[in-house]
Amino acid sequence: MRTKLFLLIGLFFVSQPLLAGVNIQHWTTENGARVYFVAAPELPIVDLQIIFNAGAARDQDKAGTAVLTNALLSEGAGDLSANQISERFDELGARFSSTAQRDMANLTLRSLSEKEVLSPALETLTLLLSQPTFPKDAFERERKRMLVGIQQRKQSPGALADEAFYKAVFKTHPYAVMPTGYEDTVESLTVDDLKAFYQRYYVASNATIAIVGNLDRAQAEQVAKTVIGKLPKGTPAQNLPEVAAIPQQETISVEHPSAQTHILLGQPGMKRGDPDYYTLYVGNHMLGGSGLIARLSNEIREKRGLAYSTYSYFLPMQQYGPFQIGLQTRTDQADAALKVVHETVKTFIENGPTEEELTAAKKNITGGFPLRISSNKKILGYVGMIGFYDLPLDYLDTFNEKIQAVTAADIQDAFKRRVKPDKMVTVLVGKKLKSLLSRQDTALCCVLLFLI
Repeated sequence: MRTKLFLLIGLFFVSQPLLAGVNIQHWTTENGARVYFVAAPELPIVDLQIIFNAGAARDQDKAGTAVLTNALLSEGAGDLSANQISERFDELGARFSSTAQRDMANLTLRSLSEKEVLSPALETLTLLLSQPTFPKDAFERERKRMLVGIQQRKQSPGALADEAFYKAVFKTHPYAVMPTGYEDTVESLTVDDLKAFYQRYYVASNATIAIVGNLDRAQAEQVAKTVIGKLPKGTPAQNLPEVAAIPQQETISVEHPSAQTHILLGQPGMKRGDPDYYTLYVGNHMLGGSGLIARLSNEIREKRGLAYSTYSYFLPMQQYGPFQIGLQTRTDQADAALKVVHETVKTFIENGPTEEELTAAKKNITGGFPLRISSNKKILGYVGMIGFYDLPLDYLDTFNEKIQAVTAADIQDAFKRRVKPDKMVTVLVGKKLKSLLSRQDTALCCVLLFLI
């Protein structure tokens, strides 16, 4: 068995040969789970992801529930303890993980495909998925860990900026809530809260299964049936409410004794399946999504030295996720940096990209695309995304074609319609300018004033 473990660890880092195309097969299980499968016989591995529409956006007034529920699934199941579950996976050389975000909660398994390894790995996964016990001691331990994380968040300027940004952009929408919760909400959670959340959302009709690996269709159907077959059908989660547009510009300042001021700007951006997705994606690549060669970085870092790095991105979700611009700079340069950001964004919206920029961006995006599907694990992530967000099955096969079809006029039009610099939220976290003076500097100023 140890040989299998070492083999799997080695294979974990090996990329399979680039596929000419990603053929995604799709079906629905008897109890309502949607399955997406890609046969990949090049390596003796099976990668499996089970995604539930059970992210933090479902927490309502009990922020932290989704994250804590997901974390406790592997802390005890059936008659097995957390240590026994971990030992079972370790003995098989299997890799298990779980996580919860705003939109989704998922469980991921990687195993060798040979039956004597895969079958017990799937049985263990099925047990913790269908019979979690939510032990009290594990609940208390994980809750304390979350509370420690919340306290640490208060000491991190980046985390403070992120929290203030989401609250300002999404207001009363579920996306405004921090997935790990807040001190008062986490302290008030009970095991019964987690059990109720699990019973509502961890049901087959609320699940998407992605499978990539050394299986044929019949074997993949059996894998899906094994892991999801013991769950009740249930009902899918309701659609999240739409995200409201920001009516006017807003600036939030949070004082923090950090060495630099952390700045975030943004607004609601786009959602998965958005008709402007490819256009905004290519446009943002030139604006701030391509690192040091992007316009924002060129204007702020290269020309003026106001920040080490600057970025922008769209994060599409079930509903409109954020469009965000971020940087860190000296507090006395914050106003100058913000001015350059606004001028750069405004110019890009008004004039669009140059043909030279567009050609370079397309080459960069399409040229790097093969690396995105160069391993089973990477393909699994895309297949899970395609399934969860109900994207076209040919999404990967047509990606480069749709990128190439984007024109400069398309980008200019989309950014004019979708990005509103005069209605963005701006968050600044750092020292106030007047507090930058140390006692020594203050004393020196007093002496100078006296001499004058």
